Amino acid sequence: MFLFLLMSAVAILLFGKADPTVFERTRAVVMDTTAPVLEALSRPVATVAEFIEEIEQLVVLRDENANLRQENVRLEIWQNRAQKLEAENTRLRDLLRYVPEPPAKYIAARVVADSSGAFVRSLLVNAGSRDGIVNGQAAVVGGNLIGRVAEVGQTSARILLMSDLNSKIPVLVAASRARAVLAGDNSPLQRLLYLSANAQVKPGDEIVTSGHGGVFPAGLTIGTVTSIGQAGVRVMPYVDWDLIEEVLLVDYESEAVLSALPDNSEQSVKSVGEKPNPRR
Repeated sequence: MFLFLLMSAVAILLFGKADPTVFERTRAVVMDTTAPVLEALSRPVATVAEFIEEIEQLVVLRDENANLRQENVRLEIWQNRAQKLEAENTRLRDLLRYVPEPPAKYIAARVVADSSGAFVRSLLVNAGSRDGIVNGQAAVVGGNLIGRVAEVGQTSARILLMSDLNSKIPVLVAASRARAVLAGDNSPLQRLLYLSANAQVKPGDEIVTSGHGGVFPAGLTIGTVTSIGQAGVRVMPYVDWDLIEEVLLVDYESEAVLSALPDNSEQSVKSVGEKPNPRR
C-alpha cells in the first residue's frame, strides 16, 4: 500500500507537469465534488462548537449573577444606612432651637487585668481618680460602648462590661427608634428587655445608647440584633472582649450644658413666672 501511494503521488506530479491545464481542471472537479461532503461533515462540528460556546456563556452568566447578588446585598446595606440617616436628618430638621450636647472628653487607659469569671465580667485599667476617672463613665473601644466604670482607685479602675449580669443600659433600636434596656447575662450575647409590643425589631438592626438617665451619651454604637425567639431579642456586640487592650473612658459632664448657655440664660430661667418690675 505504501509503494502504491508513493507511485500514485509520483504519477500525479508527472501528470501535472506534463499537462497543467488538464490537472487543474481535474482538481477543480474533485473540489466541486468534495465540497458538499466537507460542508455536511462540518455541520456537526460547528454545532458542537456552538454548544460549547453556549455552555461557556452560561458559566459567565452564572458568575455575573453571583456578583450581582453580592452587589445587591451591599446596596441593601447602604440603603439601610441611608434610611437611618434620612430618619435622623428628618428628626433633627423638625427640632426647633436644637441645643447640641457638650463635647465629651476622652481618657485613654490600658487594660492590665481581666477579671472575667463565671459570675463577673469586668476589666481592670491603669487609670484612676488622679487621671480624672469617676464612677459611671462610659468605656468605649473604637467608638463602640463596652461598659462603664464601676470602681475607681487612685491609679486604677474597674470597668463593668455590658455582658455582666449587673449591667443594665438604656438603648434604642437605631432603625425604628424603639426604646429598650440592654441587659447582660454573663454570656457573649446580651438581651433587649422592656420592648414595647409593637416595636419593630429585626435581625441586623443596630443598637445604640439612648442617653436616657444621663448615664451614657446618646448615639454610642453597641452591636446588632442577631436573633429573635423564645430566648428574647439577642444582641451581638461589635467588640470582642478577648481582644481588648486599650479603652477610652468618656468624660461626659452634664454640667457643661450650663456653661454653654448665654450669660443671661440662668437669669432668664430664674425669672420665669416672675412679674416684670419696672424698677429693674
